[in-house]
Amino acid sequence: MNTGEFPLPRSRAANERLHAMIPGGAHTYAKGDDQYPADLAPVISHGRGAHVWDVDGNRYVEYGSGLRSVSLGHAHPRVLEAVRRELDRGSNFVRPSVVEADAAERFLATVPTAEMVKFAKNGSDVTTAAVRLARAATGRTRVAICADHPFFSTDDWFIGTTPMSAGIPASTTDLTLAFPYGDLAATEELLARYPDEVACLVLEPAGHTEPPPGYLAGLRALADRHGCVLVFDEMITGFRWSEAGAQGLYGVVPDLSAFGKALGNGFAVSALAGRRELMERGGLRGSHDRVFLLSTTHGAETHSLAAAMAVQTTYTEEGVTARLHALGERLAAGVRDAAAGMGVADHVLVRGRASNLVFATLDADHRPSQEYRTLFLRRLLAGGVLAPSFVVSSALTDADIEQTVEVVAEACAVYRKALDAGDPTPWLGGRPVKPVFRRRA
Repeated sequence: MNTGEFPLPRSRAANERLHAMIPGGAHTYAKGDDQYPADLAPVISHGRGAHVWDVDGNRYVEYGSGLRSVSLGHAHPRVLEAVRRELDRGSNFVRPSVVEADAAERFLATVPTAEMVKFAKNGSDVTTAAVRLARAATGRTRVAICADHPFFSTDDWFIGTTPMSAGIPASTTDLTLAFPYGDLAATEELLARYPDEVACLVLEPAGHTEPPPGYLAGLRALADRHGCVLVFDEMITGFRWSEAGAQGLYGVVPDLSAFGKALGNGFAVSALAGRRELMERGGLRGSHDRVFLLSTTHGAETHSLAAAMAVQTTYTEEGVTARLHALGERLAAGVRDAAAGMGVADHVLVRGRASNLVFATLDADHRPSQEYRTLFLRRLLAGGVLAPSFVVSSALTDADIEQTVEVVAEACAVYRKALDAGDPTPWLGGRPVKPVFRRRA
């Protein structure tokens, strides 16, 4: 196991190779080596269950697997069996496969609040498709997004609102407005300020806090009153909140919703789902102007759709959502106890729903700190825990949780030393980790 005192030589060499050929050294900014302490960004060789191995031979308990996509654990046998069965039959044809009908029926049975579904490969595409559909249906151009949620799409309508807005025309960004989560009055004020201009309200139905009582139902009523399309981004809440997403748990039905991440357990599949009246605007049976809705060469690869069906079956038959919550509750309690035991309970915080835990690292003045995050991550890695978050997978065992809590306790002991010294710098090992969204590299 890596001690954390020296760089990982093979991972470091692999990172250099990656940066030489791939902008950012990774295909997702959240996986970049700038998100990890200097020279301690492991490059993965393989994974199984809740564990991954780096190219240096170190094994880690992994959290946030695949940016929350691998919720059943790596190489899940039930998913792999379904995928292998389809691979031998061909993966892409000039006409739809019957698997597409099977997968659509399975999805709509799992998410009964939706009437139609269309599959794609990533979350950005289906969320942007929802925006396009809303604009077409309403004849309006403005989009209102929840300002408290970090990410909706790689497309211009959203990325233009972030610090990484280079290359995006201001005229596009100006069409995107923001509203605060949980504040119906502020949202109504926004809609009144732009009467008959807002095509849709886009938000994650829940995040690190539960929706205030009546909030989602109130937002539904606001959308109806102002003629907006209500869009739920269920990338994270889908499956982790319930098999039917947050809409199934809270009983509020959006017009459109976007699913992904856990849907394929690491295989590339996402879904746009919603009301038939809206979805048919992208079909062949309506009388409206046609919407170019998710026409993708690889959107219906048979093996990815088979993976999605296997995931849904596993969730429903094995009670995976309940297991994720139970594991998360145990982990959160252990981490909080460890932080309290080392006198840093006010500085190392665990937040979020039990199935979707994140942690915050605060400095002596209780402000979020990238320096203290770096110190914390460095000690976790040294103890064999790869944890950009504490998002659990169902493959975790009691022993994995126990190891994690022990390593967190060791990290918190170092954290306390840094707080007492008034400076975390001696424990960083180099530059601090950086936020994903920033203007300069």
